Amino acid sequence: MQSTYKRAIFFLVLAVGHTCLAENYPQFRGANSNAVSSSQLPVTWSDAEGKQTNILWKKPVEGEGWSQPIVWDDRVYMTAAVPSNPAKKDIARPESNNGGYGRDRKDLVNVIYQYQVVCLDAASGESIWKKTVKEGQPPVPRHSTNTYATETPVTDGKRIYAYFGMNGVYCLDLKGNVLWQKDLGVYEMRAGWGTSSSPVLFEDRLFIQVDNQEQSFLVALDTKTGNPLWKINREEPSQYSSPIIWKNSLRNELIVGGTVYRSYDPATGELLWKLDMNKGRSSATPVAIGDRLVIGNEFRNRGGSDDGGGRLYSVKPGGMGDITPPGDGRQGEFVEWRMDGSGIQMASPTYLDGNLYFFERRRGIIRCVDIKTGRLEYESRVPGARAFWASPWTDGKHLFALDSNGNTHVIAAGDQLKVVALNKLDQQAWGTPAIADGTIFIRTVENLYCIKARP
Repeated sequence: MQSTYKRAIFFLVLAVGHTCLAENYPQFRGANSNAVSSSQLPVTWSDAEGKQTNILWKKPVEGEGWSQPIVWDDRVYMTAAVPSNPAKKDIARPESNNGGYGRDRKDLVNVIYQYQVVCLDAASGESIWKKTVKEGQPPVPRHSTNTYATETPVTDGKRIYAYFGMNGVYCLDLKGNVLWQKDLGVYEMRAGWGTSSSPVLFEDRLFIQVDNQEQSFLVALDTKTGNPLWKINREEPSQYSSPIIWKNSLRNELIVGGTVYRSYDPATGELLWKLDMNKGRSSATPVAIGDRLVIGNEFRNRGGSDDGGGRLYSVKPGGMGDITPPGDGRQGEFVEWRMDGSGIQMASPTYLDGNLYFFERRRGIIRCVDIKTGRLEYESRVPGARAFWASPWTDGKHLFALDSNGNTHVIAAGDQLKVVALNKLDQQAWGTPAIADGTIFIRTVENLYCIKARP
C-alpha cells in the first residue's frame, strides 16, 4: 500500500512538473533551428464563416513584416515596420510575387516607417506592449514582395533582440524598454532586394550575418552591452539565409551559408572549415540532426555571376580547413554524400522520420530525400499548392507546409506523398510560423492566427 502511494505521488509530481513547463520558441525555427514541435499539433482548422474550428484567436497586424513570431513564457513577440502616415499603408503592403518588381521601389524608400517590437498575450492575443525603436525612411530599397521587418527576433528569456537589417539591432527587456542599440552600417544589397538573415543566440553572444554587395561580414555582439566581441569579413555577395548553431558530439559550430558554406568557432570567430557549393544563392537555413549537418543552396541559371549551386551536402563533424571533396567528388572525409538538384530554394529543409523535405517556391513541388543516403524518395506537385516561401514545420507525425496564399498542407510521413488535410486562410503569407505547446502561430499579411486544438 505504501509503495502504491509513493508511486502515485511520484507520477503526480511528474504531471505537475510537466504542466508547469512551457515550451518556448525563442528564435527562427525554434531553439534548435529545426522547426520541431515537442507536442502534437492540430491537423485541421478553419476561419471560414460559420465553420471556425481550432482557431483560438486572430488579431489584425499593423504594418508589414515577414518575420516569424517568437514565443517565451506565454508571451508572443513580433517585429513590424508600420508606415507613420496611414495613407501610405497600401504603398507599404508587400505584394504577391508576379515575377517582377511591382510598384516603383522609390515609393518605398520615401515612406516613413516606425520600426516596432510588439508583445502579445499568447492565450488571448491581447496587446501587452508595443515599442517603436526607430522612426524614419528606409536606408535601402527592398523588393516589393519583401518587407522592412523580415528578420525574426530572438530572446534568451531575459532580453529581446530585434534586428531590422540596415536599420540596426535593438535590445529590449521583457517590458519593452530599450537597453541598447547598435548600428551595423548601411550597405547595398543585390538588385535592391533588401535583407532577411535572422540573428541567432548562443552563450551570451548574438550572431548576425550581414552579407551584401559592398563588404560582407559576420559579427558576434555581447548580449548585455551590444559591444562587438569579434567581427570577421566574408568573401560573399548578398545572401539571405540565417546562421545556426550546430551542437555536435565534438564541438559547437556556427554554420553560415553562402556560395561557400563556412563553419566558425562561436567563441572566437575562427574559421573551422569551408565547403564550396559551386556558386548558387543561399536563402534556406541549414538543419542539423545530431551529428549530421545538411546544407544546401539554390540553383541559379539566370546568366549572373552566381550561376550554379543547387547542391545538397550531408556533413560529418570534426572537419578542418577545406572539406570540399576533391575532383568535384560526391563524398569526402567529412562529406557523407552530395545530391544535385535537391530543389532547395527559399523554404528551409525539414526532417521527419528519416527523410528530408524540400519545397519549391514557384511550382508547389515537394521533394523527399532519404537523409542517410541522399537518395530521392519522391518528387511531386502538392495538389492545389501555390508558391512555398515559408519554411515547413513538424510535430514528428505530420509535416506542415504553408503556401503563399496562407493555406497549410498537412502531409504524412512516408516515402510517397500523402496529403491528409488542407487548411485555407486565403491570405498572403510568406512568413514562417511559430509553434509552442501544441499551438501554431501563423502570420499573414492581415492577421496573426493562434491555432490550437479544442479540448
